[in-house]
Formats: sequence, structure tokens, C-alpha cells
Amino acid sequence: MQLFQADFVCYIIVNGIVMNQELRTTAISSVPSKWKSRLIAIACLVLVLLIVVAIAVSKGSSQISFATTVSIILSRIPFLNIPETWAGNIESIVMNMRMPRVVLAGVSGAALAVAGATYQGLFRNPLADPYLIGVSQGAALGAVIGFLIPVSSAFWSLNIVSLFAFIGGLGAVFVVYSLGKVGKTLPMTTLILAGVALGAFLSAITSYLLITSGSSLHGISAWLMGGFSSPKWIHVWITVPIITLGCLFICLFGRSLNVMQLDEEQAQQLGINVEMTKRILLVVATLITAAAVSFGGIIGFVGIIIPHAVRLIWGPDFRFLLPLSIVTGSIFLILADLFARTIMSPTEIPLGIVTAFFGAPFFLYLLRRKKKAVF
Repeated sequence: MQLFQADFVCYIIVNGIVMNQELRTTAISSVPSKWKSRLIAIACLVLVLLIVVAIAVSKGSSQISFATTVSIILSRIPFLNIPETWAGNIESIVMNMRMPRVVLAGVSGAALAVAGATYQGLFRNPLADPYLIGVSQGAALGAVIGFLIPVSSAFWSLNIVSLFAFIGGLGAVFVVYSLGKVGKTLPMTTLILAGVALGAFLSAITSYLLITSGSSLHGISAWLMGGFSSPKWIHVWITVPIITLGCLFICLFGRSLNVMQLDEEQAQQLGINVEMTKRILLVVATLITAAAVSFGGIIGFVGIIIPHAVRLIWGPDFRFLLPLSIVTGSIFLILADLFARTIMSPTEIPLGIVTAFFGAPFFLYLLRRKKKAVF
């Protein structure tokens, strides 16, 4: 798997200039006539997201009607007097078991998607993803260490794993940043190469710990394949503020990312502090990625598929690409998680397998569609 990642990164470096020509030439084009259609698209996707949340909460081993699910959710909104016509155990299933999982999947999908779009803008390459510079390898190593620490309580064990995964993801990118920095500049190619080298080193350590993990191997393997099997509201309260603020902050840099698709000297002449912008976006995108990975494990393809799909459908303007990626990523990961926990119920499929199963063919379809459009 690491060999595949290394080959994939090398492919990005070698072919990046060719593949980002469309971004360079079209990203900063004026689109005043498209503002209305893009805003309508965002509003429609938000409506679809709300419907998908209600559907996902209603589905599971205990089937709950869609109307009952919506009523239970609305009853939690202040000043709405919804008559209680359902049993107390049904409300507990909806609000305490399913809703935290759906919310966590939604915000994680949003984080991975917008981080992917941000990395693609920074590297000026549509094949970049949130795991390109070592976040996943650092988080995996941190999670494995968390699993191997002897803790008596299952609750505290889960939180230690998430904490160590979060620290590992941030720490890996900090090291990559330090290695890739050249003077006061941050060359993207050097950053990628540093990420590949450190990622291979961290993966080697993780593999060794897996071999010696003993009875913890099953839990570690399940975490590495991704999923939200036992979320609690405390996980939501920790993750949602970090990801929400990070996503909103990144959206403020839509115009800057548009300008940065040109040559960096031209972007500097147009008033963009390129190096500072790269540092800020790199830190924020890494922060929300680490937050998503810490509770959801390694979930692939979201950061590549979603921004690329949004770009092909609605165009490369980052002012719209970022918010559209946020909503679309949430919808995609909620549906993928719903599929993972219901298709073979009561057995649950690892979420990373589901995203790869649907993401890879969809990605190939989009590439084929774009090829037809070009030729």
C-alpha cells in the first residue's frame, strides 16, 4: 500500500503541470452570471443534506419511520411544540445512538472534502488529497500507540486513541513542514517529497507495532479501515467546533486560491501574500483533517472524489468549490456510512472499504466524462 502511495505521489509530481492547466487558465475567470445558479445549487444541496440526515437516522436494525424521526429531531428545537407520540426507547435510539454517528460522519465528510479542495488549490493539482503530506500515517501511528496503552475503561481507551491519532496527524505535518521549508519559502514539491519520506518511515513503525500488538490487532485493524462504530455526543462536541470553524475560515480564502492558480509571482503582484496564505491554509486544512481522522479512522477517496466531482459539475472557482465541497462531502460520507452499517446488518462493513468501492468507479466515470467533453 505504501508503494502504491509513493508511486501515486510521484505521478502527481511528474504530471502536475499538465493536469492543472485548466485550473490555471479558468480559475480566476469572471463568473458574475453564475453566482445565482451556484447559490441555488448550494441551497439545494443543503436541503438534500437535511433529508439525507433524517433518512440515515431512521435506518438501522430497528426501523423507525421517516415522519417519526423528523418529529423527534424537531422536538429538540426550542419553541417548537411537537406532540410526543413515540415511545421513549425510540427517541433514545434516534438521539443517543444514531444521531451522533450521522453528525460525526457528516462533519468528517465536510472536513475531508474541503481539505482536499484546499490541498488541490495549494499544490495546483486536482489529484492532491488530505493525506498527501503524512496526516494519515501520523494519525495511524498515534492511534496504534493509543490502542497499545493499557487502559481499563473502554470509554477512556477510545478517547485516548482519538487523542493520540489527532496529535500524531498534526505532529507528522509539523515535521513535514519543517523539513520542506526552504528559508522563508515553502515549495510545494519539496513539501510533498518530505511527506512521502516521513510517511514511509511512520508506516514502517506502525507495521512493526501491528506485528507485536497481540490481542489488540483486531481493534487496530478496524480503526485503520475507518468507521464510526461507537460515537458519543462528547465526540461530536469536540469535533464539530474545530471542523466548522476550520471550514468557514478556509472558505474566506476562495479568491486567494483562485489567484494562486496563476504563477506565484503574478499572485504576489495581485496583492496575495502567497507564502503566508500557504502556511495558513496548510495548518487549517491539516487541523480539520486530523480532527476527522481522530474519530473516524483512515477514510480514503473523499478528499479526491468530492472536490473533483464538484469541479467538473460546477466549475473550478474556489469561491463556490469550497462550500459546495463541504455540503457534498457531508452527503457522500453520511450515505456511505449508512450503506456500511445496513447492507449486511448486523455485520458492519468498514467505511474505508465502502468509500473506495464507490469512489474509485465514480472517479473513473468522471474522468471518462471529462475526456469526452474535451475530445
